[in-house]
Amino acid sequence: MLTVQNINQYYGGSHILRDVSLTAQPGKVTVLLGRNGVGKTTLLKSLMGLVPIQSGSIHFDAKPIDKATPYDRARAGIGFVPQGREIFGRLTVEENLRMGLAYKSGSTPVPAHLYELFPVLKQMLKRRGGDLSGGQQQQLAIARALAPGPRLLILDEPTEGIQPSIIKDIGRVIRMLADKGEMAILLCEQYYDFAQELADDYLVMERGEVIARGPGTEMEAKGIRNLVAI
Repeated sequence: MLTVQNINQYYGGSHILRDVSLTAQPGKVTVLLGRNGVGKTTLLKSLMGLVPIQSGSIHFDAKPIDKATPYDRARAGIGFVPQGREIFGRLTVEENLRMGLAYKSGSTPVPAHLYELFPVLKQMLKRRGGDLSGGQQQQLAIARALAPGPRLLILDEPTEGIQPSIIKDIGRVIRMLADKGEMAILLCEQYYDFAQELADDYLVMERGEVIARGPGTEMEAKGIRNLVAI
């Protein structure tokens, strides 16, 4: 579904992404690992068109999207949950969810299954997003990205600053979405145990390059934990 080939990206004179290639397939969770500052978030922003790539190619559904705007990529079926959640604190939970439907008809209802995935959101529809706990905000951010029905979901550090019980809930939802076989999931994560539990495939980045990749079942045998330990 997503094919990235040899992309390079620069900030000023700094070479941030160096010939990065990856794929994300329907029904699978592809985990992106690496220490802070290796280029993971820049890679995800490049996939969404938030920062331009210097060279290489990005294809989604076999169509090039290198030059597409972020909103065109969203319309094509790519959902993005940024690091830090970036919900609208002054809007209600319901209004935040409707923001995920911004490019659809104004009469489009919020999909009911989102409340099955995250029951707490149904209880807090009229509460402002800024009044939610960090874990509840993360669930809201994921639900907002899922609202238009993406076929590729990109998550940047979804466990950051989240209590263990909600981390388990988020992991359960990610696995459930992948197991339906219709959605590809690209998960950027520093919490190794969470990543290993979900990974069908993994990649490790260091200094802007992919230095290791393979099936998730081989992560322990290949010593991946040591590669990403802080």
